[in-house]
Amino acid sequence: MNLPSTITGIILHGIGGVSASTCYLPFEKVRKWSWNSYWLVQATFAWLIFPIIIGYLTIPNIWQVFKEAPASVMFNAFILGAIYGFGGMAFGYAIKHIGFSLTYTISIGLSAILGTIVPLIIHGTLIEQFSKSGGSIVLIGMLLSLLGVILCGLAGHKKEKDLKAANKLETSHFNIKKGLALAVFAGVFSAIFGISLELGAPVAEIAGQYGAGHFEGNANLMLSTSGTFVTNFVWFMVISFRQKTIKELVSVKLLGTKVWSQNLLLSILSGGLWYFQFFFYGLGHVRMGNFKFASWAIHMAMLIFFSYLVGVLMKEWKSVTKPTYIVLITGLIVLVCSFVIITYGSMLGTPTIS
Repeated sequence: MNLPSTITGIILHGIGGVSASTCYLPFEKVRKWSWNSYWLVQATFAWLIFPIIIGYLTIPNIWQVFKEAPASVMFNAFILGAIYGFGGMAFGYAIKHIGFSLTYTISIGLSAILGTIVPLIIHGTLIEQFSKSGGSIVLIGMLLSLLGVILCGLAGHKKEKDLKAANKLETSHFNIKKGLALAVFAGVFSAIFGISLELGAPVAEIAGQYGAGHFEGNANLMLSTSGTFVTNFVWFMVISFRQKTIKELVSVKLLGTKVWSQNLLLSILSGGLWYFQFFFYGLGHVRMGNFKFASWAIHMAMLIFFSYLVGVLMKEWKSVTKPTYIVLITGLIVLVCSFVIITYGSMLGTPTIS
């Protein structure tokens, strides 16, 4: 049994979770740019520039890999990535209507479940995977993780009620019906990205044959993110021209100014943080042995855990009541326990390095 491999995989998923949970923080410092301008820049770097550069640097003969990959596999990964693009947009709009906490919990919670179970159903291996050595323990850990997500979601809901009662919550855009609908939509479509990566796995296997090693996941990631980029680029270019916000990016008077340069760097940083969550996801995924299918659920749970932890460190919870804080801490503890249990079950079912 190679214990370090699985532990390393969990740690790498954790690093990806940190990256994902902080990817929207740079937007808080963006000034005099609309959401459209910020999103266009971060999307370009997150879903096009960074994937191409990192893919080229880490995968030998990357273009030959794509030549040998089945066209149907590449097409499916690209299309599903493009469909996920609508989920990413819905996620951003949901935050405006129901806040950060509820959006993250509902969307990512749904994504964790669907992104794990659907690929197993597609491949007809649902029962087989959980029947392996350690499989029942992994299942318990995943169910415990779901409980932790629910508790964090409850804490988020209670937090917003506390802040509203104390007149500290901005309610001008608060719309629970619209926000919940967008969050559910975002969660379902976020899961599609996980399915896109799963269906593109044969491309990663070919990259592995060319010596990509643990970086093989960057190959199918390029396909998925390129689809996501196309959807977002077309949508936000149309919106930017309609709302005349495109001038924020291309106006001669604004180009090179301090504010423009700062906004550009912050948007690039945001895109980089989004991309590197899946860079580390790929590195962790290949180390999960017989339980690679659990990677998506682990990644999503890590994302929620660290997003709430970041909120605590930034004192976003300092104004909540004691019962709300207790629910939050309980949820975080449950998530930590689930990570330990999943790690243990994965190690039991992983006799050799994958």
